[in-house]
Amino acid sequence: MVCVSALDEPLKKILGGTTAKVMAEHLGLHTVGDLLHHYPRRYAERGELTRLSDLPLDEHVTVVARVADARVLKFNNGRGQRLEVTLTDGSGRLQLVFFGKGIHKPHKDLLPGRRAMFAGKVSVFNRKLQLAHPEYALLEGEGGATGEEAVDAFAGRLMPIYPACQQMAAWKITKAVDAVLPSAREALDPLPEALRAGRALLPLPDALEKVHRPRTKADIEDARSRLKWDEAFVLQVALARRRMAETQLPATPRPLTPGGLLDAFDAKLPFTLTEGQQKVSREIFDDLATDHPMHRLLQGEVGSGKTMVALRAMLAVVDTGGQAAMLAPTEVLAQQHHRSITEMMGELAEGGMLGGAEHGTKVVLLTGSMGAAARRQALLDLVTGEAGIVIGTHALIEDKVQFHDLGLVVVDEQHRFGVEQRDALRGKGKQPPHLLVMTATPIPRTVAMTVFGDLETSVLDQLPAGRSPIASHVVPAKDKPHFLARAWERVREEVGSGHQAYVVCPRIGDEEEAPKGKGAKKKSAEEAGDGGGEDKRPPLAVLDVADQLTKGPLAGLRVEVLHGRMHPDDKDAVMRRFAAGEVDALVATTVIEVGVNVPNATAMVIMDADRFGVSQLHQLRGRVGRGSAPGLCLLVSEMPEASPARARLAAVAGTLDGFELSRIDLEQRREGDVLGQAQSGARTSLRMLAVIEDEQVIEAAREEATSVVAADPELSGYPELRIALQALLDAEREQYLDKG
Repeated sequence: MVCVSALDEPLKKILGGTTAKVMAEHLGLHTVGDLLHHYPRRYAERGELTRLSDLPLDEHVTVVARVADARVLKFNNGRGQRLEVTLTDGSGRLQLVFFGKGIHKPHKDLLPGRRAMFAGKVSVFNRKLQLAHPEYALLEGEGGATGEEAVDAFAGRLMPIYPACQQMAAWKITKAVDAVLPSAREALDPLPEALRAGRALLPLPDALEKVHRPRTKADIEDARSRLKWDEAFVLQVALARRRMAETQLPATPRPLTPGGLLDAFDAKLPFTLTEGQQKVSREIFDDLATDHPMHRLLQGEVGSGKTMVALRAMLAVVDTGGQAAMLAPTEVLAQQHHRSITEMMGELAEGGMLGGAEHGTKVVLLTGSMGAAARRQALLDLVTGEAGIVIGTHALIEDKVQFHDLGLVVVDEQHRFGVEQRDALRGKGKQPPHLLVMTATPIPRTVAMTVFGDLETSVLDQLPAGRSPIASHVVPAKDKPHFLARAWERVREEVGSGHQAYVVCPRIGDEEEAPKGKGAKKKSAEEAGDGGGEDKRPPLAVLDVADQLTKGPLAGLRVEVLHGRMHPDDKDAVMRRFAAGEVDALVATTVIEVGVNVPNATAMVIMDADRFGVSQLHQLRGRVGRGSAPGLCLLVSEMPEASPARARLAAVAGTLDGFELSRIDLEQRREGDVLGQAQSGARTSLRMLAVIEDEQVIEAAREEATSVVAADPELSGYPELRIALQALLDAEREQYLDKG
């Protein structure tokens, strides 16, 4: 018989239906346990008592004073009313104001002559200092305790401020937590006793009580330290078990085969691989030769040569008679990879064709928009084994796609694929294929450990020889319009020297064709990013900017557009013309963000650059400087110099180190963004753990988790830990481990 723990009780039982409904719908809180894990965002200190003559503006204060006068005033032609209370403490006077329905209780309590304590934020109205809707506690007479103890208890208390919503104010959440807090004593502790004792961590019930109702700042620190460990440890146990499960699966070993396709490819390379590429290739070849599936994350700077490393791994697998599939997030990127891989391989990619190398193979493309005949042929080449390499989009995952012997799956830009898609593709092998995941968004080590903890990690941090430096500058278009004019001159100069340029905009610009209404309106507000301020103009659009440039600063140049709503054939045709040097300036959305490789493109102008994230700007910038000529990236913004958006742009302009930039990016974003959408589930998200700040906790938790799982893979000696894992990984949420 399963005993329902007090923490599994529905909130409805304790708080009543109405409150429970609001908490479920707007805060995702359903059980007592959910509410106990809804931690305070911060703590307000009522602080030391302040004399009325010394009140500081815009600060939270606590005062003890006597009511001198209280009166209700009408306003708004009698429709509204407010209560004004004047206080005195012998050193000065202060006005309190309460509005609307909030006046009834203070009107009854705050009678002239009453002494009380008041806490609130000091503001100015009509040149007088006031507190609006302060909290108060009577000190004598009806309903009030007397004496110094009451003053100390009230003034010194740390007040928890909870994440709230419009429908449920923070103080109502405080009352709800008070109602469920006694149940914290029954919380099951997921941390093994030895771990808790060894690291001097509080028992879980104590941590929950102290985080919600701390008496001192030390209480908060102790509670937070303990609760961070819970999150880090349970997550790392889940990942450690996953890693262990991978090592139990059988896989076909794919050892290096001398004298095969890989050797032939290496022999015709016109350059030497970087040390980094050679080192990472060795790690991959070692993994491929084992009899359990490789499970590796390859992360590297834009342009560090990840595709080359992946291609050599694919060729090594083809040499053993296996096939390799590369999964790309967009058709533009799949086509680009197909084009660059067939070019790099030359006649080695023409196996079975006239003029093809004798031990070549076929490299096929498979996307959703292909014609029926081309698609049929590609599917046939895969099932017969004629094609050793296939490059495609989600179309590769469909049931119709059958492989002769799938040996390796390469996933480009992992964060765009969920675990189901990854597993669907892996399910197409006779045995689980080896897996190589690539990302061009550099991820700080701890984030990699938290999000991709079930993958071994390889890092490429060297740029290949011949890659040129990229100069980046912020162009303040509003303060200094002549800087923008100069930006277009620089584009003309690059084109005049025989090079090409990208102009990137946040929006396409044909939205009038999209359905109008609430949704459409909301989208443009969201698109405005952190533009903030007074200027609420919509983000600049590709179609408008291209039109203005062809009539104005870039008149006479060959300007074309590229965006996601174009037909795939048209997109491919534009990219081919740009790659062939038949287009001078390509005005595009972020479809060019990953994988597009045109070495002759040397300049990039990013319009409304403040509307993009740090990592995205870094990705975009990596499209230039790919040849022998230096690259130039101009970040155009109308935001004022002192704004956070401009600080972000200055950070991007100030360093080419993607790992450094991704740290800055993460420090400025909420942790939920890091762990992907599936992290927003009420019970699974990291509430206490900050992935960058808490590096040491995450690393220590990983070590502890690995040793616990190695000694007891089924966790049979840790029933509480198993329950915590089930809560973290219920069926829908298992996939969050693979979201990046």
